[in-house]
Amino acid sequence: MDKNTVIGFVLIGLVLIGFSWLNRPSKEQAEARQRYQDSIASVMKEAREQAVLEQGKPEASFSEATEDLSDSLRQVQVQHNFGAFADAVTGTDEVFTLENSKIEVKISSKGGRVSYARVKDALTYEKEPLILFDDNDSKFNVTFVTATNRVVNTSDLYFTPVTGSDPNSVTMHLKVGESGIVDFVYTLNPDDYMLHFTIRANGLNGILAPSTNALDIQWSQRMRTQEKGRKLENQYTGLYYKFLADDVEHFGEAKDEEKQLSNRLKWVGYKNKYFTSALIADGAFAATTLSAKQETADARYLKDFYTTTAVAFSLTGDESIGFRYFFGPNKYKLLRSYDKGVDPDQQLELDNLVPMGYKWIRPINKYFILPIFDYLGKFMSNYGLIIFLLTLAVKLVLFPLTYKSYMSQARMRVLRPQVEALKLKFPKKEQSMELQQATMALYSSAGASPMSGCLPMLLQMPILIALYWLFPTAIELRQQGFLWAEDLSTYDAVISWNVNIPFISSFIGNHLSLFCLLMTAVNLVYTKVNMNMTNTGQQQMPGMSMMMYIMPLMFFFMFNQNSAGLSYYFLVSTLITIAQTMIFRFAINEEKLLAKLEANKKKPKKKSGFMKRLEEAQRMQQEQVRKQQKEREKRQRSSKR
Repeated sequence: MDKNTVIGFVLIGLVLIGFSWLNRPSKEQAEARQRYQDSIASVMKEAREQAVLEQGKPEASFSEATEDLSDSLRQVQVQHNFGAFADAVTGTDEVFTLENSKIEVKISSKGGRVSYARVKDALTYEKEPLILFDDNDSKFNVTFVTATNRVVNTSDLYFTPVTGSDPNSVTMHLKVGESGIVDFVYTLNPDDYMLHFTIRANGLNGILAPSTNALDIQWSQRMRTQEKGRKLENQYTGLYYKFLADDVEHFGEAKDEEKQLSNRLKWVGYKNKYFTSALIADGAFAATTLSAKQETADARYLKDFYTTTAVAFSLTGDESIGFRYFFGPNKYKLLRSYDKGVDPDQQLELDNLVPMGYKWIRPINKYFILPIFDYLGKFMSNYGLIIFLLTLAVKLVLFPLTYKSYMSQARMRVLRPQVEALKLKFPKKEQSMELQQATMALYSSAGASPMSGCLPMLLQMPILIALYWLFPTAIELRQQGFLWAEDLSTYDAVISWNVNIPFISSFIGNHLSLFCLLMTAVNLVYTKVNMNMTNTGQQQMPGMSMMMYIMPLMFFFMFNQNSAGLSYYFLVSTLITIAQTMIFRFAINEEKLLAKLEANKKKPKKKSGFMKRLEEAQRMQQEQVRKQQKEREKRQRSSKR
């Protein structure tokens, strides 16, 4: 370096020093600058405090928290909070639509999330498009923690939509800093209710916290009313979840609940009565908190569901995390199809979204009732007729049991005169044990058994319980009309009122269902006729006759707000039972039956083990009664002395 160059650098330095000294801020200017910096710090502190207050509310966002700030202060806040993500805080919300023959979904560039889902082949009860949720009903957010320990929510960021040759695929692209990227990729296959969702990240090492090994996810949805009859729909709206390689569980149907789960989950589903939004992980969800809250103020909604969870994530290399959304109907055959060809420990078991009763009841619906529905549905569209044919099929299967039950009652009935004669032989109250033994001996010798009439009726109960579970939730009945009923899946009100009647409205609602009324009336008539026809002359327990009449009335309170298809089934079933009883009564010659029973008395009988134990129990009971009677007589004699 020569002499002139050195002199030049020295002069430039002297000029800069002099310029800085001449332009140094005055005391007043320094104080003003300090006040400006203090105001920025105060704003940032208030924003952080506000974020803490808003924590846990899915609708809170950075934009809302800073909307009252000036542009300059907001820019300071953006740089401070978002760092490398700051460029994505501002933008325009664009919506990209994916649809096939089954569903329509909209992807919003604000947050890169699914902001709208509609089931295309279904309508609400009011015949409007069946929208599972829109932008105001659902929130989705992925949380990143930066290397400077700042929390960044994707719900605050604007993604850039990128489309390719596939019209049913879109990538929501997010550039992070100079080289980092985060892509949300959505793909919708033809004729499917599943939306594939992939999170791809690259170049985030140095941007995110070095300890990052998982991404936190928050997902919420307000459940819309879609059906007629809020009470029944609310009863079957719940939050479902499946443990990884384990059972499906649910909660939230009746009350506010929250659960913290340490075990890994395969999927979480927000289920309405007939439709579900589910988020399914290709891997697993961990450290999950689920909450369900009842909606009471807004009649348009039933419940609020909220999920916070985490998925494994690595900063090294190109990370890809796969999910699937299910937006569709709770139809057993459809849901079961997603497990075809899948290893048992990897199956989704989405079919558990269809309530079909307890574990010992569910097989009846799976392997008997639903196959009949599916088979008959191929040939006819009138579900009133299908229910009628289903009832005939059930009655046909139960016919041997019904016939056996009737024959048992007939044997008891033709022996009634002999039972009446025994009552005259043992008229005293203290002779009740002898009367019972003599009656049982009569039945045994004639080949009649009171138990044989009860057992077939008990064997019918599982089918009746299975139908009670299935019919209110069978999507096959949804919006299927028959006769005066517009929708067999809900009540068929013939009379309605708006006034809330204490006690009455809480049990039967503000209406009367015609199928339910007919079912109750027919059951009361059948109870009266059946009690007369099956009177065997034996003494019944006090109040038993009244109980037989109370049961149909109880069914009225249970079914009036329930599925019209269920009431229709029980109505048809009772009418068929009455017809069977009348046919049996006229077809069976009771004189010949009595003669056969009399002939049985002459045959040597080998007592069954059950009869031996029953007689031994009666003998011991009689012996105990005699001992007690002797003790009472002894005490009475002692008191007289």
